[in-house]
Amino acid sequence: MKDVNTNNNTALAHVRQDQGNIWHEHALDTHLREVGRRADEAATTFDSADWARLAGLWHDLGKYGNEFQHYIKNVTGYAAEAHIEGLAGRVDHSTAGAIHAIRQFGKIGHILAYLIAGHHTGLPDWSASETGGRALSARLSPEQDYLLDRIPLQAIPADILNQPQPSTRPKGGVEGLHLWLRMLFSCLTDADFLDTEAFMDGKKAITRTGYSSLPKLLNAFNNYMAGKARTDTPVNVIRSNILNRCREKARMTPGIFSLSVPTGGGKTLSGTAFALEHAILHQKHRIIYVIPYTSIIEQTANIFRSIFGDNIVEHHANLDPDQEDARSRLATENWDAPIIVTTSVQFFESLFAARTSRCRKLHNIVNSVIVLDEVQLLPPEFLQPITDVMNLLVQHYGVTFLLSTATQPVLSSFHTFGAQPFRGLDNVYEIVDNPDALYQKLKRVEVRIPDDLTTPTDWQNIADALKKHSTVLCIVNRRDDARELYRLMPKGTVHLSALMCGEHRSRIIANIKARLERNEPVRVISTQLVEAGVDFDFPVVYRALAGLDSIAQAAGRCNREGKQNGLGKVVVFIPPKPAPPGLLRQAAQISISLLSGKDKDVLGRDLARQFFEHLYTRAPTLDKHDIYALLTQDAGEGAIQFRTAAARFRLIDDSAYQTILVCYGGNETLLGQLKKEGPQRWLMRKLQRYAVNLPRHVFRQLEAKNDVFQIWPGIYAQRSTTLYDDTLGVITDGGITPDNLAI
Repeated sequence: MKDVNTNNNTALAHVRQDQGNIWHEHALDTHLREVGRRADEAATTFDSADWARLAGLWHDLGKYGNEFQHYIKNVTGYAAEAHIEGLAGRVDHSTAGAIHAIRQFGKIGHILAYLIAGHHTGLPDWSASETGGRALSARLSPEQDYLLDRIPLQAIPADILNQPQPSTRPKGGVEGLHLWLRMLFSCLTDADFLDTEAFMDGKKAITRTGYSSLPKLLNAFNNYMAGKARTDTPVNVIRSNILNRCREKARMTPGIFSLSVPTGGGKTLSGTAFALEHAILHQKHRIIYVIPYTSIIEQTANIFRSIFGDNIVEHHANLDPDQEDARSRLATENWDAPIIVTTSVQFFESLFAARTSRCRKLHNIVNSVIVLDEVQLLPPEFLQPITDVMNLLVQHYGVTFLLSTATQPVLSSFHTFGAQPFRGLDNVYEIVDNPDALYQKLKRVEVRIPDDLTTPTDWQNIADALKKHSTVLCIVNRRDDARELYRLMPKGTVHLSALMCGEHRSRIIANIKARLERNEPVRVISTQLVEAGVDFDFPVVYRALAGLDSIAQAAGRCNREGKQNGLGKVVVFIPPKPAPPGLLRQAAQISISLLSGKDKDVLGRDLARQFFEHLYTRAPTLDKHDIYALLTQDAGEGAIQFRTAAARFRLIDDSAYQTILVCYGGNETLLGQLKKEGPQRWLMRKLQRYAVNLPRHVFRQLEAKNDVFQIWPGIYAQRSTTLYDDTLGVITDGGITPDNLAI
């Protein structure tokens, strides 16, 4: 332990040791002013700079206390982690600034208290939290006043301590207070991270610069489109018309737009053209492309990377350990690139998050264009809080949304008997002039529905039917269904499911595409991971009974380019097992009711509208966990349950699943580096491609057998050499039959 200059009166925020074992000091007043400046700059985009600046100035007032200064200078021997709260022996230095805000401004000070008290451990609940966190009301109680009273206020520069009350008003009124506070919290935490990063490792700061401007990226996009070899097939002519329409409508006033185009109509590139031109014309800062499944995000990210190079951030998994340290915090993303590709889970859960690492990027959503791809996959049980936050982003934070899908859901406001009114997305502008006519022009398949929608067909009969086709895709509802059917198929059949890591799936998908392009025979058994965004073009597709939206997406993998003589064939069958309980089974049951009786246009927009109306109105609730009440019910009194809402807002119940890193494709070096050095930003990005989600009960079995191990606190990896198969992915003795995550 090193005793360093105990007579030094300079208050310190951080210390670091360089390669020459020389300690460097980060003066506390310098840190506070710089965090205030950075936070001010970030919050200017939504006219709240005065609040953010003050939060930055006061967030670490507790570090002026003798206890913290003694700890960082002497007790720790200048340990680099001494400034982190929440770890054993660390000094509480955030509560003091929160108490100071209350003393200065009274009830209004609650705004700053939430931000300051939570800047390390996350936004707190106001009252006792079911998640076990310390409530803000308790931290601000008179019993905690000593945390401020023990600080020698005369040691704090007057320009930091004495500040007037901010004058700007919260955005969105009482109902929007929670989002405004999260935005301010994002500005504070990102400013704190970035200033700490600049001191701890200036090289990291350099990597955050050098992105191209959106006009340059538009030029790159235009060059890509000009060089894209396209024959004048009927499908390509239609795609060009859609692209031109998107460019024209980019001039419209920011708001909410829909792009209703049948699968295979070129939505990804046309939507990108709209987003780029709209962003440039209306001075938006970035484009955020939100995709429903991690399992198919790689394709879109790869397309964008081929166009835009390193100007994108691909952020779709959170492999950072819950127990954060300086290195793992600096590895998290703040979405500072001009193009972000992420998942619905990452995007929406961040908007309701409490943890600092999840919230720090939120201010970079302001003044952006957000493309929601396959928007029909938003879960009904969270639909109300999702549409609420979308409306707030559009009305108060300069966001434009583009809802892009072949099966556009009904998201406008409605009120059914006996239910709460749904506050939906109204005033949505459709980019395509006549979607119904477009759907008729792009009709490339015939969908065959069985006469009997209740009697199942066994897997052997389905396998026999598939064997009659040399090139065929079959999509099933469950991972174990895919394996059971695969085992009945001839050698050479290809298997796809999310029990295979992203790198594995990408290689298999690329191989399938190459074989299709060469007109080589290929049979594929897959879960629904191929239905949203994977550009397959099969002559025949079989689909296990599911929701009409899933059937339409499956049809988009058939005769995609319209090159066949006549229509492609899509065959719907009743599988031996029903869809998993919950949303998937309910969707299948709605399909049965809508498809029964006389012939109907299975892919028609009218039937899709009926399907979503049934899906939403039959849902027990569109706010299953009372998120709205937790965030707004007592907000007028300054009481918001941030942490409880964050714990409940889980689009995928991760409590039921555990992510593991598998061994595949020679990634042992990466895993070795993680084990030795811990999480780093670039390393975690690479390792995302080797992650697989397992039901927690299966994971516990593997852990008990020593097939997996904790490679870093909170991160698990494969140990057994037989756990991962190059054909099927993760292999377990007991089988895997997840009900909530069937892909």
